[in-house]
Amino acid sequence: MPGFKGGCLCGAITYEVSSDPINMWNCHCDDCRRATGASFATNVFVNLIDLTITNGAVSTYQHSADSGNTMTKGFCSDCGSQLFNSNSARPEIKVVRVGTINNANFVQPWANLYSSKALSFTHLSDDLDNFEKMPPTPSK
Repeated sequence: MPGFKGGCLCGAITYEVSSDPINMWNCHCDDCRRATGASFATNVFVNLIDLTITNGAVSTYQHSADSGNTMTKGFCSDCGSQLFNSNSARPEIKVVRVGTINNANFVQPWANLYSSKALSFTHLSDDLDNFEKMPPTPSK
């Protein structure tokens, strides 16, 4: 497949990723739920060097995570779509929000994170590893 493309709701921001994802997870933490407005977030991890913004300018919002790390959300200031997320502990990695990918049929999450915070109506697949919090090694 190598690579994929995506963008925000209004089309003001578009991006390309030139490599395959290095990780894919569903995250049920409070931060991901609030940031996405959904019951959980499906996150696609890529190397920052492989991500190119092809149109527009990404606005950012920063906050502290429970870990004490700085989280940076990347969004479109026109339509509000959150496209990216990054963590100060791993600055070489960028998280792409799956809903912004043009054709996300390749996405197959490998695990559920923060399953202890999953909402009661959310089905957690037995086919995936389920971690109550962040796993000890944050990669596949």
